[in-house]
Amino acid sequence: MAQPIKKRDIPFITLFLLPGLLLFVVTILIPSVLAISYSLYQADSFVSQPTFIGLQNYIEVISEQRFWSDLWKTILYAGCSVLLQVIIGIAIALILNENFVGREFLRGISVIPYIIPPIAVAIVWEWMLDSNWGVVNQFISMIGFDKIAFLSSNMVMWTAVFISVWTWTPFVTLVFLAGLQTIPSELYESASLEGANPWQLFWKITLPMLKPVITTIILLRGIWMFNKFDLMWILTGGGPAEKTETLPILTYLYTFKLQRVGAGSTIAIIALIIMTIGMLLYLRMMNADEKEESIK
Repeated sequence: MAQPIKKRDIPFITLFLLPGLLLFVVTILIPSVLAISYSLYQADSFVSQPTFIGLQNYIEVISEQRFWSDLWKTILYAGCSVLLQVIIGIAIALILNENFVGREFLRGISVIPYIIPPIAVAIVWEWMLDSNWGVVNQFISMIGFDKIAFLSSNMVMWTAVFISVWTWTPFVTLVFLAGLQTIPSELYESASLEGANPWQLFWKITLPMLKPVITTIILLRGIWMFNKFDLMWILTGGGPAEKTETLPILTYLYTFKLQRVGAGSTIAIIALIIMTIGMLLYLRMMNADEKEESIK
């Protein structure tokens, strides 16, 4: 039987939790409070004297077409990236879950894209996809096809999605592979004895058993991709012609390039609100599906 926590143990527990609490305050709470505060002021820099203007920054930001255009590009980039990461991640995890020669080697090298720093990933892919001298276009030209302008205004968003999928799918694969290890083999054996084919095994056993993992992965990857700044900024800088300018890039441009600190903070707060609403709706939808399945 668990022993109740005694009063004399409380100071020790508080001391044990203090580092985590301090880290939360310094890295999350204080920056969040400052961002909210700056969004209510007009300021040319972080050291200038701010002028309180209330919700004027919010009115101006949501009135700008640039904000709504960048919001759509952010949703497109995050949505396509997460969808492909999940689909490809499940497919690779299913392959790596089978018994075959060299499986451990493939499992090891499959995580390489994920452990490479995003800065290096962006620089290398930018060089490889160069329209004139990139190795990808050199190969395309060698086999008789016209070179492709991967970083042109018409292709650059899909190029960024491809690089994001290449970089972060290994993480998704590892999580799904761990989830597959928890599915009892008896379920597959029983279903196989009843005549179920591999496709039916996947839809009736694998996918339902992985649903909690899929729910978590979509939520986490959606938040991370919605906030992604480094890879897109290094790869394109938001260009060409603002074709890859997402909300994180717009926040950076407003805050540090255009010296509109209040507007930049406002964009960050609005993005936080949008993500929070999206997360709550998604979790509510997942809970509703679970309740419906339990009733059935």
